[in-house]
Amino acid sequence: MKQPPISPARPGGRKARILLVEDHPIVRQGLAQLLGQTPDLEVCSFAEDCLSALRAIKAESPDLAIVDISLQSADGLELVKDLRARKLQLPVLILSMHQESVYAQRAMRAGAQGYVMKGEPTPRLLAAVRKVLSGGLSFSEEVTSELLRRQIGGEPAVLSPVELLTDKELQIFRLIGRGHATREIAELLHRSVKTIEAHRENMKLKLGLKNSPQLVRAAVEWAASEGRAAPPASPR
Repeated sequence: MKQPPISPARPGGRKARILLVEDHPIVRQGLAQLLGQTPDLEVCSFAEDCLSALRAIKAESPDLAIVDISLQSADGLELVKDLRARKLQLPVLILSMHQESVYAQRAMRAGAQGYVMKGEPTPRLLAAVRKVLSGGLSFSEEVTSELLRRQIGGEPAVLSPVELLTDKELQIFRLIGRGHATREIAELLHRSVKTIEAHRENMKLKLGLKNSPQLVRAAVEWAASEGRAAPPASPR
């Protein structure tokens, strides 16, 4: 298989420094090993959640952050939005098991420069890392084409009902699908139970569901189908 091009050297010929924002130790270790085997890349720090990621960015000044969507007590997209709100220009590449068709455009809107699924081959990940480091964007052809169609006023593809959910609603929907009750979700997201209940009502309206059992069933089925569509393959 053709190897991805080596990215231009950093100032002084140093390797590009990468922050891994991932809450699974095995995945972090595997990614660090993979990137450490390349002549132009190295992992400078790890983070498990948004707060530790912000601390690592301040302490290490990485050239790129590779961020998972599902993090401890938070959402990777929220981290990207927070970085942009703080005027931090750190490039971000999303690496996730979640369906690209649902999340890639959300990632781009949040301010990420690329999206790679964990089931992709290693050369695809390395190529994406180097492209983002060089100032480019790295999304699949399908996602790029769909964005262009919508931007120029063409006929958009038929949306899945789940795509109608806001980023926060989708995060809550994902947590419901994992078996979390309303109070647990409120604690995880540092929101009130009333706020989570309001989101649940909005989701039922958007998804055409009549009651909470139907919402839970839909969330569980979606979470299961998402896992089958994109099993986390070893990128290491």
